[in-house]
Amino acid sequence: MKKLIVLLILLIGTTTFAQNKNARASLEVDGVCMMCKSRIEKASLKTKGVKSAVWNVESHELKLIYDERKTNLDSIQNNIIAVGHDTQELKASDEAYNTVHPCCKYRDDDVIDDHHKDEN
Repeated sequence: MKKLIVLLILLIGTTTFAQNKNARASLEVDGVCMMCKSRIEKASLKTKGVKSAVWNVESHELKLIYDERKTNLDSIQNNIIAVGHDTQELKASDEAYNTVHPCCKYRDDDVIDDHHKDEN
């Protein structure tokens, strides 16, 4: 009986701490255009364990599918800010931000306005 109880506790403990190999998450990432989309998605996908990364230009939502056993959201966000894009939680350094193409300067109101004019 004791062996059965120990076995059940081990099984419950193992499944409780199991990590999802197809975890889904979404992040808000700043950007303004299709070049930003490409840069954000590539930065996400270069993170080991990220299986899918799709960024929406209009909503700024990055949808992710990743393996929690290999990575976490902090690592993914760090790769995104390293290429110059802010997330809701982390801000890219000025040095990283300055590496983005001039048309991608999402912190500049004139650039944002210019991209919105193109939509109309």
